[in-house]
Amino acid sequence: MKKRIKIIGGEREIRLTVQVADTQEKREKGLMFVEKLPENEGILFVLSEKTYGGFWMKNTLIPLSIAFLDSDGKILKILDMKPCKEEGCPTYDPELSYHYAIEVNLGWFEKNQIKEGDYVFSD
Repeated sequence: MKKRIKIIGGEREIRLTVQVADTQEKREKGLMFVEKLPENEGILFVLSEKTYGGFWMKNTLIPLSIAFLDSDGKILKILDMKPCKEEGCPTYDPELSYHYAIEVNLGWFEKNQIKEGDYVFSD
């Protein structure tokens, strides 16, 4: 299932189309084995409760940026992640609790001037 979201920061409003990962199976698969992600697309991880801990990139073929959000949709932290095809992949941990996470192509947030403190809403 795909969904449109908008990210608002200052006077800017950016739209993004996301796959919704709202089950354990979808969250575990994430963007594994995806070879190309369209420019303004990503994946939204919907977690059933406040979560601590990070994401890893095992079997992920493309570099990504990830934003961690609170329950109100506020971006708390943005990290860049490298692909990893072997065992022992690093974990990208925001070191805070979050309710949602959005993965996009590496540098997408920066290119669109989206930063920590901006808000994400359903479109």
